[in-house]
Amino acid sequence: MLLVVDVGNTQTHFGAFRGTELIEHWRFATVRESTSDELGAKLRNLLELRGLHAEEMESSIVSSTVPQLAEEWRRMSIRYLRHEMLVVRPGIRTGMALRYDNPREIGADRLVNAVAAYERFRGACVVVDFGTAITYDPVSADGEYLGGIISPGVEISLDALTSRAAALPRIELIAPRQLIGKSTVEGIRSGVIYGFAGGVDAILNRLMDELGPDIHRIATGGLARAIVPHCQTIDEVDDLLTLTGLRLLHQHNS
Repeated sequence: MLLVVDVGNTQTHFGAFRGTELIEHWRFATVRESTSDELGAKLRNLLELRGLHAEEMESSIVSSTVPQLAEEWRRMSIRYLRHEMLVVRPGIRTGMALRYDNPREIGADRLVNAVAAYERFRGACVVVDFGTAITYDPVSADGEYLGGIISPGVEISLDALTSRAAALPRIELIAPRQLIGKSTVEGIRSGVIYGFAGGVDAILNRLMDELGPDIHRIATGGLARAIVPHCQTIDEVDDLLTLTGLRLLHQHNS
């Protein structure tokens, strides 16, 4: 089996593939100070909860937006999985031309998502990833990574709002009952949900003006399902897009 690991700034998402089939997947909070031993213990425990064993993982791959954790996962794999984990980093084979001034600057997760989206659509597409930042990564009809757009994410914007305005409460990010809030909480909820949905639509509409209206638009990331229902321009949500992209990159580099 293949172990795939996506380390984000907030959450780590990993899964086990048997061939092209995702057998199971898990999420846990990313702790930047985690050691390889702590990661090995957490991995083993979560696998065993589903009747799987670390020894069954014959190969593995990790992408990480937290540089020091990529190395800890690699060390973990050597000690506990008895093989060296492939790390998504500059120079990895992607099968995709990178139209970027400095390809080393491309976030590992963004590259993985672009590969997965193009494999699915085999045509022009853009991935909108609702993570710590909201990223937009367009791919041409010929499978070229064209660049990207980055904006502040939902959670960090909420954190900034509530930390700078002491009288404003933290809120649960659920759909507002109506546009005009009848309480402070409802007002924030409406502003955040509809504000971000409108911002996403504005950027995607500009992308369609530039790249054509037939570009496929797919969303992923932890907060996609909170925002996308209020967008008008996104075709679908795929929570597993990054894990699929990791499997494909492992295939390219095997």
